[in-house]
This record gives sequence, C-alpha cells and structure tokens, in this order.
Amino acid sequence: MISQRAVDLKPSLTLEISARAKALQKEGRNICSLSAGEPDFATPEFIVEATVKALKDGLTRYGPAAGDPELREAIANKLSSWNKVPTSPDQVLVTNGGKQAIYNLFQVILNPGDEVIIPVPYWLSYPEIVRLAGAKPIFISSSPDDGFKLNLEKLEDNIRDQTKLLILNSPSNPTGRIISRVEMEAIAEILRRHPQILLMTDEIYEFIIAEGEEHISFAAIAPDLIDRIFIVNGFAKAWAMTGFRLGYLTGNLKVLKASIALQSQSTSNVCSFAQRGALAALNGPKECIYIMSKTYSVRRKLLTEGLTKINGITLVEPKGAFYAFPQLPEGSPDSMTFCKMALEEVGLALIPGEAFGEDRCVRASCAVSTETITDGLSRLSNIMSRYNIN
Repeated sequence: MISQRAVDLKPSLTLEISARAKALQKEGRNICSLSAGEPDFATPEFIVEATVKALKDGLTRYGPAAGDPELREAIANKLSSWNKVPTSPDQVLVTNGGKQAIYNLFQVILNPGDEVIIPVPYWLSYPEIVRLAGAKPIFISSSPDDGFKLNLEKLEDNIRDQTKLLILNSPSNPTGRIISRVEMEAIAEILRRHPQILLMTDEIYEFIIAEGEEHISFAAIAPDLIDRIFIVNGFAKAWAMTGFRLGYLTGNLKVLKASIALQSQSTSNVCSFAQRGALAALNGPKECIYIMSKTYSVRRKLLTEGLTKINGITLVEPKGAFYAFPQLPEGSPDSMTFCKMALEEVGLALIPGEAFGEDRCVRASCAVSTETITDGLSRLSNIMSRYNIN
C-alpha cells in the first residue's frame, strides 16, 4: 500500500531527539535545549499588523498560484537592488517556505539517473528531496581542519555526464560558514567548464551574519551564469516568520514557469493574507533585522567562546546563521549516541551531526537566550567530563 519512494524516505534523525526531550519535560525533567532551528524573537509588530489588516480587509480568497503580484514584484526588486541579481517579477515563485521552493525546483529539473552534488555538511533535507525527484545525491566531504571549505579538486573529480546540479548553502546550516567571494569565483570557473551543471544557492540566512562579514549572492559575481543559477530564500529566519511558511524561488524563466505549473497542481497559492505580511517585511523598516542579527552575533560569540573552552572540543568558528557545529574528540561515541547520552543524563538537547552527513560533530543553536546558552555549555562540559571524553 506504500509507494517505493515513501519506503525509501529516511525519517528525520532529529525527531527522535525532539520527541524524547518533550517526553522528559512532561515527566518533570529540567531540559536545556540548544537544538532550536528557528528564531526565538517575536515577529515584528508591523508585519503582524499588515497581516491582520489583510484579514480584516477580506484577503481570504484564492490567489495566483505563483504568488501575490505585488509580493513577486517586491521580491524581484529586493534581489535586483540588495543582492545585485537582476530579476523580473515573472521569475519569482512564492512558496510554502523555502523547503517547497527546493522541492518544486528539483521536481522540474531532475530526472532519474541525474546526479546532484551536495557538499558535506549539508542541510538534512537536501538528499531526501533529491531522492524524491528520482535523482542521486553525490556527497563531497570536507574537513573541519580546513574550515569545512568545499574541496575544488573533489568537486571536479565528481563531475560526470550525469551531473545536473550543485547545491550551495551560505551562510550554512549547520556550520555557520560563509562562502567567500574568492571561493565563489573559483567554483564559477568550474561551472563554466561544465555547462550542463545548474546551481542552487540556499540563501535563507543571508541577513544573519557576524559584524564585518558579507553575504554575496553567487549570481551577482557570475552574471554570465545567471540562467543556470536558482536562488532559494524566504522570510522565516531574518524576520522571525517561521509559522508564516513563506519562501521563494527565482531563476531561469522557463524553469520558473514549470515550477509554477507544478505548484498550481499541488498546493496552489500560499496563504493570501500571510503574503501581505511578507510584503510589509520587504517594504518596511529594516531595523528589526539588524537588531536580531546583532543579538545573534552576541550569542554566537558566547557559544563559540564557551565551546572552545571545553577540553577536547574543536570548532570551526561560525560567521553566520545561528548555529555552531563543534567536533567531538577522538574516541567519542557516534553523534546520535552522544546526543542521547547528553539528553538522558544531563538534560541537554543537541542535534546529532549524522543528520547533516558529519558524524563527528553535533549542532548547537544560539537562537536561545544567553542564560540557556550558558546552561547548555555547563551541561555539555558535564557530560564530557563524566565519560572523560577529551
């Protein structure tokens, strides 16, 4: 009764940890969670007000499958001006979160037998969405000793006739790494040598970066490749709008038209009044973004400094997003076993690195209060010393 593609889907490794943490809390256990994957800020009031106004104004009907025309235009303007990527409104598809943007793209560009290159560590849904499209993920390992940089020799060695797509995520979930302009230019040279390869850049954390760092859209530094580059982004992280479920996909017009057709036969339009909240976000004051980003930077520094003080932990310093991805010492148990031990014995919830393709690491979030970060660091040090893991 179940399709083969459903059978082949791997359940999220994070669900087991999350479910157990909730069960322990119900039992009265004091749980400190550094597993958060969403902002802990309230959605800015002017965005909420715009959404409420849309409801009161009766914006509760079906809308265009591709998205509210005003929102599509605002996204195109944002990309053209902020990101320096010339974009027209008909090249924009508004989706139910960034995940649907990725799903739609893969469904319309990938065929059985195609290969998709995914640098490791990766956001955990990339491989599964690739497999749902009938394609094969090809993983390019990287080393924390090299700052998790994409190894360009490995990249080129893994390119074959079947290679259809390369995925880049900057700032990165889970590492917090930002791909530099120099790295992008080197990758662009490789893509020029292999004209069959498309590129998807996941830029959902573009505004959550450390002071002095710069987010660069790949398409802005390689305008000659723009017809082969697709940008996935959304409103969840920068504006703390996770529950609004608002993402977008932009790129080659032919592919976008196919993605819009797919969406028209699947979910159809994104929630009409929620889109007015996104429009307000783009057109409204940006101070809220900068305040949240600066707060994350303070917390990121606290988390980073605390992790590096724990004996045995090594860390590639995160420069963006709201995560750190510390490497456990040699001789440690696998990441899932370690996370289960930390949860059961000291009440600390972390995400196992296995979920991101790197079993030597665990993911910790700074999208929590400084008190929670300090508490979590204490508990992590505790579990390490209990088992003399250093």
